[in-house]
Amino acid sequence: MAQPQGIHARKAALRLLDAVLRRGETLDVAFGAATSDVRKFEDKALARAIAGEVLRWLVDLDAAIDSATKQKLPDDAKVRTVLRMMLAQWLRLDTPPHAVIATGLPLLAGGPRRLAHGVFSTLTKREVALPDAPTLPAEVAARWGEPASAIAAGLAEPPPLDLTLRDPAKTEVWKAKLAADSLMPGHLRLPRGESVEKLAGFADGAWWVQDLAASIPARLLGAGEGRHALDLCAAPGGKTLQLAAQGWKVTALDISKRRLDLLKANLKRTGFAAGTVRADALTWEPKHQFDAILLDAPCTATGTARRHPDVLHRIGPRQIEEMAELQAALLERAQGWLKPGGTLVYATCSLEQEEGEAQAERVTLTPKPVLADELPAGISPTEAGWLRTDPGMLAEAGGLDGFFVARWTAD
Repeated sequence: MAQPQGIHARKAALRLLDAVLRRGETLDVAFGAATSDVRKFEDKALARAIAGEVLRWLVDLDAAIDSATKQKLPDDAKVRTVLRMMLAQWLRLDTPPHAVIATGLPLLAGGPRRLAHGVFSTLTKREVALPDAPTLPAEVAARWGEPASAIAAGLAEPPPLDLTLRDPAKTEVWKAKLAADSLMPGHLRLPRGESVEKLAGFADGAWWVQDLAASIPARLLGAGEGRHALDLCAAPGGKTLQLAAQGWKVTALDISKRRLDLLKANLKRTGFAAGTVRADALTWEPKHQFDAILLDAPCTATGTARRHPDVLHRIGPRQIEEMAELQAALLERAQGWLKPGGTLVYATCSLEQEEGEAQAERVTLTPKPVLADELPAGISPTEAGWLRTDPGMLAEAGGLDGFFVARWTAD
């Protein structure tokens, strides 16, 4: 019997969700294997979109499913995951119910297809709806505290496409050329869904993809004027490109060969030069000290939940503790590599206090507070002179990722 059109994308989405929810993998890591038998780019993108919307709205989808069953389905039951996918397609991706059923029930061949059909039909007849903002898992909401509701509102939609220009002086030119918005010099924002490689300026290296919040740490080091900067944990290279564009002589260090290869490709496309070092920053020893160090440390990446909603379900106290230990060790080493008068910027794309404020409090260098005029309009530094962003900020302009950033100088 011929399989319904689009079934391969749904099977891939089911594999993606299994990888995230059962094995704790990231969407990015799982994507290649999960979509290996999917030929069309559009079907791969659909699989990612289905899985992403399920993870974004998981708590609310489960609540809807539970409202239509006499006995609660096990959390890891395949029929529950398929129903999550069916509801996400109908409620979030505007797929007609008949098409949802045609591509959803075959995923349960030999399983409880009648149950899935009955639950889905009940919910469509009720015209069930999702709330305006996703409900966060209880343990996540507890960790994030008071800002949690605003953050949840910022997670309702995938983010727009942000670009960083190699020449901020040409912001207005590129705004017009790409019909983009801009929230600060050197930044462009376009609607999501744009094919990056087809946009004007990509082949020429006029810009690179980088969330607005992610662009701030390198901006805080200012003009390099030929001085030496170390970009720790640098790949895939967005901040290395920024530092080079700002006039720094950059040494970019990363432990991953694959990610360093991406960095080198980005350098080639943009025409920038930087020294690259493949090494473990916990054992590497530099030959000289640096005028500036940017440590965008490995982290749980919970601040990227808009584009990576898997972090809402993979990250817990154990992962946070492991990352915090690594960050503390990296910060301790980086402080000793600064020249007198040099500047250290520490950043994580995490919403966890243990990976941000708690790390900054341990640093023994002289604080160099972040200033309001260094930031996009509508974003302010904290009372301690640090920066804390989250997806609930600048909501009317499309939001931004969650970051923590702090800055110091060496005596």
